[in-house]
Amino acid sequence: MHAFAVQPDDPAIHDLDLPTPRPEGREVLLKVLRAGVCHTDTHLREGGYDLGSRGQMSLKDRGIEYPMVLGHEVVGVVEQTGADATSVGAGDIRLIYPWIGCGQCRHCRAGHDNRCSAGQNLGVARHGGYAEYILVPDEKYLVDIDGLDPSWAATLACSGLTAHSAVDKVLPLEPDEPVVIFGAGGLGLTAIAILRARGHQNICAVDVSERNLSLARDMGAISTALSGPGQDPGDISRAAGGPAGAVIDFVNNGATAATAFDILAKAGTMIQVGLFGGEVTIPTAMLALRMIRIEGSFVGTLAQLHDLVGIAKTGKLPSIPVAERTLSAAEVSRALDELTRGGIAGRIVLTA
Repeated sequence: MHAFAVQPDDPAIHDLDLPTPRPEGREVLLKVLRAGVCHTDTHLREGGYDLGSRGQMSLKDRGIEYPMVLGHEVVGVVEQTGADATSVGAGDIRLIYPWIGCGQCRHCRAGHDNRCSAGQNLGVARHGGYAEYILVPDEKYLVDIDGLDPSWAATLACSGLTAHSAVDKVLPLEPDEPVVIFGAGGLGLTAIAILRARGHQNICAVDVSERNLSLARDMGAISTALSGPGQDPGDISRAAGGPAGAVIDFVNNGATAATAFDILAKAGTMIQVGLFGGEVTIPTAMLALRMIRIEGSFVGTLAQLHDLVGIAKTGKLPSIPVAERTLSAAEVSRALDELTRGGIAGRIVLTA
């Protein structure tokens, strides 16, 4: 099969000819129909994450094997199943939950694969969806998306799920209590849509792009604040109508994290999602006196993905802008370059 992969210390996307997997047991082989492009893919191509003064976290040192076929927002059509798979058959179209754990640890046993320290995430630790075919290790990771646009549905596996999980961590709140969203790209827009679908009213979006803020207002943000160097946190609080009961930071660099801490109300919640890197210094006494809760959030559970798809099927979740392109080595490379530079409105989805 054709697959589009990254090599270590090499920004090029390579068109490789790899053996087509044969499913066994509960495994399922799907022909890829859609593959979303995510910032995580840019970090895998770069080889690591920025840890501020601690340097760079090398993915090779953490056991990621190259060449790696990226792509974890995948919709496919079932091509072949292992002998023990009974819930799907050839021709079924499914969204893939890619955040797969070891299956043995306490987190996996509780249904929290995304917390597994030995994760086998598709498109990260196992070959993903930038290919003709993708092998899913268990049929339970396939989600029925009947009635949904497959390109938009593909984005639910990561940007949608990540936003949904982050929103779960801040609700319930009073509907008019300010919630501030840093970053109005694909994830931030989805979070705004989910908050509105779940009845929250006071949402303030913060972004460096006026175009993204316009999209945020279309999705249901009540107020917006244009971000930039030397921004006064008070400007965001005034735009939101007061200190924030919660902040969800889809950027999560040193500047946004520091501002998020400053604009929180007493007993507020700070959910750090983005992987743009850096570090932040927080006064420990204020952390205690203001009873601030800081929590990292990484994607979500299989149950949360089923819940999100259920919300989408009701029609209560407006879809974010999606730009479709052909699945090829050139288009994978172009999409990753554009994401790295910034300025993408919504999500890019590659179509086979």
